[in-house]
Amino acid sequence: MALGSFAWRRARPALALVVAAGTLAGCGSTYSDGVGSLLVDPSKYDGYGCKDLIGQLTGLNTREKELRNLIDRADQSASGVVIGAMAYRSDYQTVLEQKKVLQRAAAGKKCQMAPTFTSDQTIR
Repeated sequence: MALGSFAWRRARPALALVVAAGTLAGCGSTYSDGVGSLLVDPSKYDGYGCKDLIGQLTGLNTREKELRNLIDRADQSASGVVIGAMAYRSDYQTVLEQKKVLQRAAAGKKCQMAPTFTSDQTIR
């Protein structure tokens, strides 16, 4: 019995870590709007023009890729899952929510968010 209780005492921290990681990782996907929706002002982009919205979207896309890479790297280890969830996932959710708000503002202003390519040379 002493060996069993010793093994249980050694396993408890690892089990607690797994439960905490699962709980924290699920926080962002539990609610449809996510944690980020609480941190984003729905009228944030109302004063922006279409050109400014495209610039903001480019910056948000870059930040989303950076955070996704950090989360993926952190997920490679057991303790990294917890660190990634605590350090990066709320920022990641906020960026995703900012993109949704920006896209709604762009749609309301009828902005063309896909980049258009124009050339200064004529085709011969």
